[in-house]
Order: sequence, then C-alpha cells, then structure tokens
Amino acid sequence: MKFDPVAFTVFIVFFILITVLGFVAARWRRGDLNSIQEWGLAGRRFGTVVTWFLLGGDLYTAYTFIAVPGAVFLQGALGFFAVPYTILVYPIIFILMPKFWSVCKQHGYVTASDFVRGRFGSGGLALGVALTGILATMPYIALQLFGIQVSIAQLGFPVEISLIVAFLILAAYTYTSGLRAPAMIALVKDVMVLTVVVVAVIYIPNQLGGFGHIFSVATAYQKTHSKFHVLLTSGQLVAFSTLALGSAFALFLYPHSITGTLSSNSREVIKRNTALLPIYSLMLGLLALLGFMALALPHPPASSNNAVPALISAMFPSWFAGFAFAAISIGALVPAAVMSIAAANLFTRNIYKEYFHRNASDREEANVAKITSLVVKLGALVFILVLPTTNIIQFQLLGGIWILQTLPSVFLGLYTNWFHRWALTTGLVVGFVLGTVMAISQNFVSVFPFTIGKTSFSVYAALVAVIVNLILVVVLTPIFRAMGIPSGQDITKPADYEAAPEAKEPVPEALG
Repeated sequence: MKFDPVAFTVFIVFFILITVLGFVAARWRRGDLNSIQEWGLAGRRFGTVVTWFLLGGDLYTAYTFIAVPGAVFLQGALGFFAVPYTILVYPIIFILMPKFWSVCKQHGYVTASDFVRGRFGSGGLALGVALTGILATMPYIALQLFGIQVSIAQLGFPVEISLIVAFLILAAYTYTSGLRAPAMIALVKDVMVLTVVVVAVIYIPNQLGGFGHIFSVATAYQKTHSKFHVLLTSGQLVAFSTLALGSAFALFLYPHSITGTLSSNSREVIKRNTALLPIYSLMLGLLALLGFMALALPHPPASSNNAVPALISAMFPSWFAGFAFAAISIGALVPAAVMSIAAANLFTRNIYKEYFHRNASDREEANVAKITSLVVKLGALVFILVLPTTNIIQFQLLGGIWILQTLPSVFLGLYTNWFHRWALTTGLVVGFVLGTVMAISQNFVSVFPFTIGKTSFSVYAALVAVIVNLILVVVLTPIFRAMGIPSGQDITKPADYEAAPEAKEPVPEALG
C-alpha cells in the first residue's frame, strides 16, 4: 500500500493519546500496585460505568471488527452467528457471574482456578483449568496484534516496526498501571469505535448505491460461490445455532472476561452490566453488514481478513481513515492488555505460587505477574511476526473449544460440589483432546460434519466436546466414589455464593 501521510498523522495522534492515558492510569484510583489484587483486579473497585466500558472493550476486540465482517464477506449469513451469541450470553451471565463474584470476593480469589481449587480441593484440576485458560488466551492476544497489523498495512507504514512499537507501548503501560490502564483507555476506544461504525453504516451505503444495490451484488455473488449464502440454508441452521450457543457459554469462561468481571465492586454492578452490554450487540449487527458492503466495492478485496480495512481505505477520506484505523488498533490494545493480565494472574496464582513458592509475598506475586504479562505479550508478538497469518487465525479457533471444557468445573461448580475431582479432570482432558482432534481433522474449521441416515449437518466442535466431557463427569463421579477415592475438601460455604460483602457504589458515579 502507498504511504498516506494524512491518515498516518491522525493515527499517530490518537495512539499518543492512549499511550499517555495508559501511564496516567497508574494514578487513577491510586492503590498499591505491588499487590496482585490492585495490579491485576484494580482493587475490585470499578462501578457500573467503568465496568461497562472495560467489559465492552474487553469482549468486543479489534479482531471482532475484522473477523465478523470478514466472516460475512466470506460466508454470508452464517457470519451473523456472532449477533445472537452476544445476546444469549447476557442472561447466562446474569445468573452465573454474581454468584461467582461473591465467592471470589469472600475468599480473595483472583482467577477461576483459585475458585476451582477451593471448591473441589484439587490442585491438579486447578492446574488443568489454569493451563487451559493460558493456552486459549495466547492466540487470542496474537490476533489483537493481527488487528493492528492489518490496520497499519493499509496506512503503508512498515508493519514489523509498527508492531514492535505497539508491543513496547502495550507492555510498558500494562506493567506500570495494571488493569487500570485498559479500563481508562476503554473509555476512549469505545467512543471512537462507535463513531466509526455509525458513520460507516450511514455513509458507505450512500456511496455504493444504497442497501438495495449492496444486497443485489451479494445475491449475484452467491451464484458463483457455493460457500456464500445471503440467507441461511437448511444445512447451516444447526451450525449457526450451535456456534451461537457454544460461544455464549464459552465467552465468560475466558480469563480476560473473568478478570473484567472480578474488578467490579459489587454483584449489582454485574447485574446492571448484563442489562447494558447488549447495546454492543446492536453495534455488532451493524458492523457485520460491512462484510456485504466490501463485496459491493468496484474492486473487492481478495482476503476476507482485509475486507474492513480495504473498505475503509476505499470509501473514506484520508483523515477519517486514519481515525478509523486508530480506533481498530486501540480496540486491540485494550483486550490485549486485559488478556495478558489475566494470563499472568493464572500463572502467578495457580502455577508459580502453587508449585514453586507457596509462601510468596504480595509484592513477589505482583512482580511475577508483571513479568509474566510481558512474556505473554512477547510470545504473542512472536506468533504474529513468525507464523503465517492463516495459521494464527486457525489456532485461535481452538481457543473456544478449549475454554468451554472448563464449564463443568467453573459454572456448574457454582451450584454443586457433587462432582468428583478426578471425574472433572478426566472430562476436561478428554474434552480438550476430542475437540482438538475434531478441529484438526477439519483443517482447524470449528464446525464438524455429522451424517445420520440421509441427513447431514455440522455442529460446533466445542459443544460436542463439552457434552462428552459432561457425560464422563456424571458417569465417573459415582464410580470413583465407589472405588473409595476421596473427594477434595470444599472450603466454600453456601452463604459465600450469595452474601459476600459488597462495596457501595459512589453516588453520583463520576467515573464508575
């Protein structure tokens, strides 16, 4: 791409702005950043407003703004599964996450593995949950850097140098400010992204001859591309439904989602956010339409991953294109920071402290977490610079399959400790392996084909794997008990899930 000085200048101005905010965040709601509770969870102080922006910036990542329209560009209606999935997830979270917040607050838990360790009394199971969370997060962080990469490539600036600079900025302010940095930056990021989406949905169709022309182009396109459909076909209904349902259950099992939730200052904040966050789903539906718009360009991009960047470059003047690419890139930095913090929390609490130094002080915990967050981000940078982009995208598809296998231990564990720790561990391992094999057999495509009689359909591999996982847990639990293998000690009490101490939100709520 030809270097665009105007777009690049606008891009740099906003990047400098969020860099400054990232470092200033260390002084916002000042706490002892030598404590993992402060560095990794911001002292659990965030109210409704800040939590809304943080979770929105955390869940709706830069790759969302690239991948969702890209999926629509490549496959048509099937790519819209992300819209119902982000609607289904919030009733689920309304029921589950306040209980999770309460027990974690009561016992000082920082990660899902902390909870599993306390609930089932199993260090091995907690280790499995921690390793699964870290593995599922690594390629996710790499894809945030990929979002920056495709944006910078459209500006015509050397990508490798830019990625390294972005990595250094991200690493520096995350190390310095912890979770406060992405929380503060999320306020700016969400306003920028919302502006780009609204302007794009209004302005671009007008330039392309209206939605009627856009959909007529898409309809003509499907006649020559067998995998593209403007409307769902009967053969896609099961895949669409299971992708939406499986993704909804998986989203808040990811370490970064849990970290954002645990930073809230009360159960009521979480409940309010489950009511407010669906606003983002409306934006996501509009964003998905950009995939159809990219098809209607005079010269459509060759790659689905380049659909949105190519559309922005073709349709907008340079100054607004620079603003849009800055929004996408800043949208990558927020979740990348939270993901690296979440992975660092898991390693520190559930691997380092459990197996290397049980008596680590608060300061040592925080220092290990800070260093680990740097290593995690460096690993993601190596992913994006060394491996072919197609492989990185395919690896990320495994993340959802892997993380869903922690559902019995984490989500069902909120309601019962009847499951035997060995049964849960066996189910986790078998589900992990089965889901991985299914994905690999389809060249890392996340849906797996089945044929029953004369009926063929495809199912999200993560859902199949977790059902097998659950069956094993239920069947093996009484078997292990009959064999006399003791269950682990549950140190939580029923009251912990409902009546944890809660901080009151400030009124009026200036910053959340």
